[in-house]
Amino acid sequence: KIAENLAAKVIAHPNIKVLLNSTVLGYYNDKELMFQQGRHDLDIIKADQIVVAAGASEKMLAFPNNDLPGIVGAGAIQTLMHIDGVLPGSNVLVVGSGNIGLIVTYQLMQAGVNVVAIVEAAPRIGGYLVHASKIRRLGVPILTRHSIKTAIGTDRVEKAVIWQLDSQWQGIEGTEQTLAIDTIALAVGLSPCAELLWQANCAIADVPELGGFVAYHNDRYETTSPGILVAGDAAGIEEASAALLEGELAGIFAAQNIGHNFEGAEAIIAKKRAELASLRNGPTGEKIRAGMARLEERGDHQCLNKLG
Repeated sequence: KIAENLAAKVIAHPNIKVLLNSTVLGYYNDKELMFQQGRHDLDIIKADQIVVAAGASEKMLAFPNNDLPGIVGAGAIQTLMHIDGVLPGSNVLVVGSGNIGLIVTYQLMQAGVNVVAIVEAAPRIGGYLVHASKIRRLGVPILTRHSIKTAIGTDRVEKAVIWQLDSQWQGIEGTEQTLAIDTIALAVGLSPCAELLWQANCAIADVPELGGFVAYHNDRYETTSPGILVAGDAAGIEEASAALLEGELAGIFAAQNIGHNFEGAEAIIAKKRAELASLRNGPTGEKIRAGMARLEERGDHQCLNKLG
């Protein structure tokens, strides 16, 4: 609903042109972007300010036969169910107990799908207790210190072999269990989509707490390349609510940078900053705070400046 309301406001705004079904293919000097809309010819668009809010891509997990049909990212499963109305399978193994893994598990069960188990390599559940408690009450085992050893199948995945991990994250022989499944949902994290930021020569740092390679940016979401801002998961993996707030802030800052200000802007900025700080407060925000501190400590002089 939130996305629908925001989209309606954007489409109705007289100063906003929306190009749907469009893919940005490359960044060129002087803030030019090459894009393609559907099957039309390539075109160039130029702007004084560019906000990169490209989101994130799902991480993959390496194990034998991980290319069998039926092995799917958790985000792809959500798209299948919510957009296309298609169930991914009947018996699912979920790999990863972060919030995405827990939420997808609950959504699958609401749709009548049997979730055989959740396996988590870490010694404790990664997601919020409120999500994990719902899953356990429904009878789904959450096996910490476990991972997938191999997938088995011919035309598609038919079984999964899981095993216990030791303190060095290595599989323990003799602890294998074989599960009859037809789908493996991989919920092993997200990586910021930073390709355009690499191309724009923004300073990039590898910050594991924020999901991987992220562009160094200041508190106005400005990268080291003038006129290019970053927001949402492209600036570091967080909750969707944080991405919404960052998008609002980056939009205001981009407008201010080209001379478009409005009454009450500073009050809105202060309010949004306070809401972000509240989201990142407490034990659940510790990882994000650590990542942001690491990015700030490195500064642009210690970041990777060019791809390759």
